[in-house]
Amino acid sequence: MSSPHDAPVAASRGPVEWPETLLPQVQDILSRYPTKQAAVMPLLWLAQDIWDWLDLDVMRLVARTIEVPPSQVHAVASFYSMFKKAPTGKYLVQVCQTLSCALVGAEGIIKHLEKALDVDAHGNSKDGLFTLLRVECLASCGSAPMMQVNEHFYERLTPETCDQIIAGLRSGKPLSLPRPEVDVWTFPVS
Repeated sequence: MSSPHDAPVAASRGPVEWPETLLPQVQDILSRYPTKQAAVMPLLWLAQDIWDWLDLDVMRLVARTIEVPPSQVHAVASFYSMFKKAPTGKYLVQVCQTLSCALVGAEGIIKHLEKALDVDAHGNSKDGLFTLLRVECLASCGSAPMMQVNEHFYERLTPETCDQIIAGLRSGKPLSLPRPEVDVWTFPVS
């Protein structure tokens, strides 16, 4: 049984094909991996960049490209919350509801955001700017409760900090991150 703000089930908008101009990029992605199947996530990222979200037909295109059944691509897209399976607002607000966040107030943060954003049963704000989703672990257990807005993490949330974040997003002003280092590697990658 689904609950409010669960990730929506994928819909279908009709058959799609890779844009001609991006076929070299698709081939470049495929060439980086030992098998076509290993390119599933980068191709899903590319597809999401092109079509904004991953409907069933986009997932079928990725499946044809890597020569696997569509169910395998759907399984990957369904597992990861960063892949959008329905249209979303400009700001995708994902609030962690896993145990670490739940123990320190995630449910209260979610309720506060539902009210502040005036979301419908699918988690979309009436102004179209926001989509609110409950998600599982966003890997910030030590600084819970936390949420991810698009690609940025916001940690140690309170209703007040949520209001500041939402006000900043609504005004279009860039927000400083509470801990900018969460968006960069903290150790050398070789």
